[in-house]
Amino acid sequence: MHELVALTSYTLRVSSGVTESLLGRVIDGRYRVQSHIADGGMASVYLALDTRLDRDVALKVLRRDLAQDEGFASRFRREARSAARLSHPNVVSVFDQGEDDGHMFLAMEYVPGQTLREVMRAEGPLTPRAALDIMAPVLQALAAAHRAGIIHRDVKPENIILREDDGTVKVADFGLARAVSNQTSTSQTGVLLGTVAYLSPEQVERGIADARSDVYAAGLILFEMLTGSKAFTGDTPIHIAYQHVHSSVPAPSSRVGTVPSELDALVALATSRDPDQRPSDANDFLTEVRRSRAMLTPTELDRRPEGPAAMGAGASTVAVERTSALPVEPTHEARHSRPVGPVALPVDRTPTAPPGPDPWADEDDRDGRDRRRGPWGWGVAALLVAAVAGVAAWWFMAGPGSPTVVPRVVNLTYAQAQGALEKAHLSADRVDAFDETIPKGVVISTDPGAGTELRRSQDVRVTVSKGPERYAVPAVVGASANEAQARLTATKLTLGKTTEAYSEKVAQGLVISTSPKVGTSLKRGAAVDIVVSKGRQPVEVTDFTGKPADQAVTALTDAGLQVDATQQKNDDTVPKGAVISQTPSSGTLFKGDKVTLVVSKGPELVKVPDVQGKQEKDAVKILEDAGFEVKVDRFMGGIFGTVRSQNPAAGSEQPKKTTITLVIV
Repeated sequence: MHELVALTSYTLRVSSGVTESLLGRVIDGRYRVQSHIADGGMASVYLALDTRLDRDVALKVLRRDLAQDEGFASRFRREARSAARLSHPNVVSVFDQGEDDGHMFLAMEYVPGQTLREVMRAEGPLTPRAALDIMAPVLQALAAAHRAGIIHRDVKPENIILREDDGTVKVADFGLARAVSNQTSTSQTGVLLGTVAYLSPEQVERGIADARSDVYAAGLILFEMLTGSKAFTGDTPIHIAYQHVHSSVPAPSSRVGTVPSELDALVALATSRDPDQRPSDANDFLTEVRRSRAMLTPTELDRRPEGPAAMGAGASTVAVERTSALPVEPTHEARHSRPVGPVALPVDRTPTAPPGPDPWADEDDRDGRDRRRGPWGWGVAALLVAAVAGVAAWWFMAGPGSPTVVPRVVNLTYAQAQGALEKAHLSADRVDAFDETIPKGVVISTDPGAGTELRRSQDVRVTVSKGPERYAVPAVVGASANEAQARLTATKLTLGKTTEAYSEKVAQGLVISTSPKVGTSLKRGAAVDIVVSKGRQPVEVTDFTGKPADQAVTALTDAGLQVDATQQKNDDTVPKGAVISQTPSSGTLFKGDKVTLVVSKGPELVKVPDVQGKQEKDAVKILEDAGFEVKVDRFMGGIFGTVRSQNPAAGSEQPKKTTITLVIV
């Protein structure tokens, strides 16, 4: 971070353009200065009349110390020519560049209106719709520059203009921003002039910038439009620059609670401190802007910010200039404020190629050559001028450069829209987007909109509906909860509530089911609930030993266990039909596990021997040998010792140890 040391030594300088009035002068034999608009740290801006083409232009005249630095002047000429080749409806056009009596100037499109800074000071925080309506053309302008290999490097509200008659958004200072950011003045070698509040971390830290640096600045401007305040403020430029490098841009909703979360995410994407995490250029960011806008309802888009914060007076802004967009009559602030010089910051020290032939310098010398021309020379020149004028007239009035108007094609099919645009000599650049109300294949919008005047053969971006944005619930049954969440996110859905349940088929930790079911079509971001398996359900085993077997079978079966009660055996102590033993008799099983019961058949039965007519001694032995107990009743003293009868009767089956009563006579 040693580059930040340069921030501590910045100085304030007064533009030489303030003290030397150019009012009434004709610059370069062409531009008659009519009024003074504003002064800035790098230049003064005048309203001038282009006497050749009879049109108003904004004439930006650089400070003499910058113009007198040959390294800067050479670079400035090349970059101004690059910017002059940049043609886009949302770019303030650069018409001409030159020098006159030590004054280096740019002749630019004059855009009467207000800068975005003035709009925000007057309005405070803007609605999401207004902010996005302004941001889209800003990004279109930057995208055109990025495609042409031009990096703005100084994107800020002061360089964004809203034309007063129709609200068209224009971005200014492309050539100037790039040339100044790479100037080589001996007093500023290796430092960057810029507005600290909108510098990307890589510009502050390493002095480099690419298309992603412009995206970062655009994200900060979106933040400011939504909140009415800068993302980072401080008492000194170094404090602000330090925050760019070491702090993340806060969510707009942390300042204005009504800002939708989709716009929080949009600002975070554009203002990531890591350039690789941002959109690669303004066109990619514009795609994200359109996607985020499509996710917002009309109510969210038009909701007025609650409790708007007071707009800052630009305490962290340096090198502030009133741009060519300002009205002819300057504001009180512009008339009475002293211009503030730029803050010195690190720059890209990459060597630049030496300047080539300078066609602008050739034009500057034309007056001297004209005086040397003879009559034939003037005649040839007149013919050439007439030829060029004729070609130009054809080009701009009937040829490819002639104007046409974008037709209204919203709610037409794409084929119909394409045909209508072709009739207007325009080309359709198709972009597909989801829409909840417009049927699939029907045009949602065009950019530029209907009624906009363009040159023939230009492209019109046609946004065509893909129908409602819907995504099918993916198959996640059998996957882990983390994998399920990843699949839902990949399908543009979100994980909802997670609950747990026992499952005899799905292993613990895996998804059992989803709600809604797999394949259900849902809106983007909709929540899907999942049920995760806790594994097999445990069952506490109850001991039914000694209890009726039918009662045991019913209870164990109801608990989800399988019961085997086929084994039976005699038992002298356990009643018939009761459980003799149970395996297992205690502990924990799972549903479907097996419990084995041994059921009592009661005591073992023995056939009672027939001892009637036998002598007492023999009869007793026979019965006792058979396992019975014997009781003897003697009738009349049992003189004969013979068994007269027995009970239970002979031949009946009785449990062992049953008492057999004998009657002896």
